[in-house]
Amino acid sequence: MRLAITGGLLVDPAAGTETRADLYVAEGRIVAAGEAPQGFRADRVLDAAGLVVCPGLVDLWARLGGPGAGLDGELAAAVAGGVTRLACPPDSDPPLDEPGLVEMLARHADSTALAQVHPVGALTCGLAGEKLAELGALSQAGCVAFSQGDRPVADLVVLWRALQYATTFGFRVWLHPEDGSLARGGVAHDGEVAGRLGLPGIPALAETVAVATALLLARDTGTRLHLTRLSCADSVEMVRRARAEGMEVTCDVSVHHLHLSELDLGYFDPLCRLEPPLRSQRDRDALAHGVADGTIQAVCSDHRPLDEDDKQLPFGEAGAGATGLELLLPLTLKWALHERLALPSALAPVTTGPARVLGLELPSLAPGAAADLCLFDPGAWWTVERATLRSRGANTPFSGYELSGRVRCTLVAGRVVYESR
Repeated sequence: MRLAITGGLLVDPAAGTETRADLYVAEGRIVAAGEAPQGFRADRVLDAAGLVVCPGLVDLWARLGGPGAGLDGELAAAVAGGVTRLACPPDSDPPLDEPGLVEMLARHADSTALAQVHPVGALTCGLAGEKLAELGALSQAGCVAFSQGDRPVADLVVLWRALQYATTFGFRVWLHPEDGSLARGGVAHDGEVAGRLGLPGIPALAETVAVATALLLARDTGTRLHLTRLSCADSVEMVRRARAEGMEVTCDVSVHHLHLSELDLGYFDPLCRLEPPLRSQRDRDALAHGVADGTIQAVCSDHRPLDEDDKQLPFGEAGAGATGLELLLPLTLKWALHERLALPSALAPVTTGPARVLGLELPSLAPGAAADLCLFDPGAWWTVERATLRSRGANTPFSGYELSGRVRCTLVAGRVVYESR
């Protein structure tokens, strides 16, 4: 299909530009911006007046569930949020530790013709942290990186050997830094609020010890290391120093942690039960500044759809996680407004930044680029409510918030896969 997208503000984070012009799409790719190619005839014209036209969002951490109706619904939620590519972590049920499971997930995702899914394979068999998974076979099946999800590897010899093996074959390793022994039994940040509420705490040290260990092992092995969902100010500074020393390390942060802190727990609000936990205001501000200065390359949704029954429990028993796919764009725009960033810089952590981490072609509006596009109204205000979200797990700590930025249309490979009424 040939499309003409007219009257929009073209924002290209890869080029750092924003220009009001028309955009032309044919055979799944962008063919021109500004003037139509000679002889171009559009099968459909999309009126983008008042809208921003940008590359589709790339999400580094979104749990989808297994193949089936649940996965279909989460991918529908993704494109409704302007997300055209996403990475799925391995700690599903069952874990993504066998090539057949990865291939089944990829086939089902492809059959939906919605957002493109990039599986992250299990680093160890069953995520048990004991025996290395078949990384080569998993890579051939389509895994873009290897991770333990939220499950740490207690035996550092196993982790060391895994990084050595990954380096030999050029595999990327993603680690969620948390020392299991220091975090054991905790449900909230080990600070003033947890103390007042009597909640068992997870100290910041549980993360920083794990970050230090991961950096030392990566320096020794030369592994392409990515640290997922940092939550502490000291972790950001450690990564900043490592990158200044020339280490090939990247990291991301959950969009929830750019806005919320331990104070938002209120009186045991289970919607704020997250993993990692919401930490201090100092930590939150350091994360926000870390994204702005490029120390943190990507902002992820950390999407985890949970049934309402999982959240309607006492704080310590409630499931950890929240919906995020449909909130990634407006919450990123809210962060960027606070940091006083222009749109190209605001959108980079959810487009070009995560694409670099994944080793993908950079999302762009240049001729020849894939026509994975998001059209959104930056001035549209809407209230976050269960009824407005498509994910089967519509629990979010931002319930009741009024946010600006509403996706009006999403394209994947030149096909309109979402359109709001």
